[in-house]
Amino acid sequence: MSLFHDPTAASTPYKDPTPLPDDIPKVNELGATSAPLKSASFFIGAHCKEFNEDFMLCKQESRDPAHCLKEGRRVTRCAADLINKLRENCFKEFEEHWNCLEYNNQEFYPCRKPERALNKCVFEKMGLTKTIPGTPEGKTPVHELTNPVFKRQQK
Repeated sequence: MSLFHDPTAASTPYKDPTPLPDDIPKVNELGATSAPLKSASFFIGAHCKEFNEDFMLCKQESRDPAHCLKEGRRVTRCAADLINKLRENCFKEFEEHWNCLEYNNQEFYPCRKPERALNKCVFEKMGLTKTIPGTPEGKTPVHELTNPVFKRQQK
């Protein structure tokens, strides 16, 4: 039978029993929850496209997880860099949008108004645009509609 040990009451700090090798570059975690990541997701896709593509190609080459650690670290660094730039340049708009996502069950459609403000700020200050993959040619993307009809869908 195993015993529960409260981690907050530990006398020694946690030490990872299987640390990464020294040849793998160190990188800090993003430090963001799902709402800020979802809010920034399209911008991360645009800003970190080359790193993401390298990582996916590496994963296709080998099924060994250790094979692509360097590429994965580059993706994480790029995403952390973009999150920091969003906080520096468009903090108010970014916070309003991800708070809206947080309070609306991670749904985009009730948060289009703060999303428009965020998209405008990011375009003006960072030069990134939100593009949704798979949007039909000649149709206005859903995030650019002026009078969208919001309704819940039963699945």
